[in-house]
Amino acid sequence: MKYYSRLVIPFLVTFALAFSKLYFGEEAKNWEGVFAYLPHINTVLIIVGFTWCLLVGMQIVKRIFLKQYDISQEDNLRARKVLTQINLLVKIANFLIILLGIGLILLSFESVRKVGVGFFASAGVAGIIIGFSAQKAIGTLIAGIQIAFTQPFRLEDAVVVEGEWGWIEEINLNYIVVRIWDLRRLVLPTTYFLENPFQNWTRTSGDLLGSVFLYTDYTIPFEELRKELDRILETTDLWDKKVKVLQVSDAKEFTVETRILVSAKNSPIAWDLRVYVREKMIEFIQKNYPESLPKTRVEMTQRAT
Repeated sequence: MKYYSRLVIPFLVTFALAFSKLYFGEEAKNWEGVFAYLPHINTVLIIVGFTWCLLVGMQIVKRIFLKQYDISQEDNLRARKVLTQINLLVKIANFLIILLGIGLILLSFESVRKVGVGFFASAGVAGIIIGFSAQKAIGTLIAGIQIAFTQPFRLEDAVVVEGEWGWIEEINLNYIVVRIWDLRRLVLPTTYFLENPFQNWTRTSGDLLGSVFLYTDYTIPFEELRKELDRILETTDLWDKKVKVLQVSDAKEFTVETRILVSAKNSPIAWDLRVYVREKMIEFIQKNYPESLPKTRVEMTQRAT
């Protein structure tokens, strides 16, 4: 009921304006001077009031739909999907409602109606002019509709865009706001995400694999590293107990590259887990196998005399 209470004021205002127009309808035709403009002003205000009612009504519908979805839950993939669609569709509907309201207000002026008739008489020229002038707005609107239904990303998806890692914070018809990990905001046009590649780390789920690379000497014992990795992971809540792998991924001229893969339930935790594992593994090597830290070998030969 509290949602519908927001509709009371715009409805009463619009109803009062419409009633006054009906009540003074015939009598208003005989008004002169400044009062002669009141009927037209009344008509404009009725259109504004009706537009206001529709906009408030769309917000009420949005709140009713979203009431049953909570994105604060850990498993919120479906909630974020619905929230993204509803938000975009409501913004598109609001845009069309405002556009319709402005159009009706303009058509209430006799001079504008005459210009409109002239445009319709030369529909080809009008179409070209309108097409060029509204190209950007129409393209943005279509991009918003595409994102709403195809959903390459959703609200709070973890993404990498323009070399920056962050979360989708706002999805608007003409721009997208990405909240960078250090709390900066990256603002990009909506069409950017349809024309350029980007990484979405939570497209189907929040689970993520984190990688840690270690560079050591050839003398490092790999089985001991695996045992230490098991011990480290068992002592932290950051690991989701799904994936743990330690493999020698490369052998370079002076060092051996060891890759560790660990899993976490979302991207921020995966980052913290990677940092934690890297730190503990380096401490283990420093303490127990300092001779296996990367080194450069120099072979010296004694020349025969």
